[in-house]
Amino acid sequence: MIVNERQTDEGLLVAVCDDGVLGETFEEGDISITVSEEFYGGDEVDEAAVVDSLARATVANIVGREAVELAVDEGFVDEANVLEVETTLHAQLLQMA
Repeated sequence: MIVNERQTDEGLLVAVCDDGVLGETFEEGDISITVSEEFYGGDEVDEAAVVDSLARATVANIVGREAVELAVDEGFVDEANVLEVETTLHAQLLQMA
């Protein structure tokens, strides 16, 4: 998986995606998700590093079956809030202080 972390005025923004979806666009109905290198590009990491990043995130955008399923399994995202867009999954995380 690929993780990109950015510190913002609002806190830590984390973007996570599966290796195979970087650079892809997924569309279904009115929904379109582009997994751009600019936003999602970062370091290729293992599951433990993804979990660490999500645990510290204020906001996270997650794309790809592997990444989203990990976020669900680890309790960061409720499965009911996962979007299936074409052939991939997408979820967002917002930690309230």
